[in-house]
Amino acid sequence: MRIAVVSDSHDHLENLARVLERIRAAEPDALIHCGDFCAPFVLPELDRLQVPVHGVFGNVDGDRFTMARLASDELRNVTLHGEWAEVEFDGFKVAMNHYPRLAEGLAATGRYDLVAYGHTHEAERRRVGETWLLNPGEILGRKGPPGYALVDTEGAPPELHTLDAAYDSDSDGA
Repeated sequence: MRIAVVSDSHDHLENLARVLERIRAAEPDALIHCGDFCAPFVLPELDRLQVPVHGVFGNVDGDRFTMARLASDELRNVTLHGEWAEVEFDGFKVAMNHYPRLAEGLAATGRYDLVAYGHTHEAERRRVGETWLLNPGEILGRKGPPGYALVDTEGAPPELHTLDAAYDSDSDGA
């Protein structure tokens, strides 16, 4: 199973469309968004991917009430979990939130195969025990090229990608 991971879209619909185009070509089975959508109008764009989308809120998600209502009442594929979430994909256990310190603590428990987070706008992939700790980077493009990650639940290291091929990475540095 393949899981796409994104974060920090910050209402940047152009970059989001470009990232989702790349993700769609990878044919993921699900998508995780680690927060900072910013406004409700980002959610329908994620819904159009036509796979289950699991998201958590970040520190600049303004109208959480409208986002939650939209996800529960109007969108078919988007589930918003609040501040953090645990989800499972065919036995592959994932925790997600927006903040790195919480993510590090979750990874240290050893209860998850993957812990995904955002907030820093900088891609990171490293092992904490047997758990992959993953920040997919940012969609916004403020600190570098817009990026995303692809995770194979069969055990290969998560892949970090950007829209700028010069930054694409498939080495884990570990």
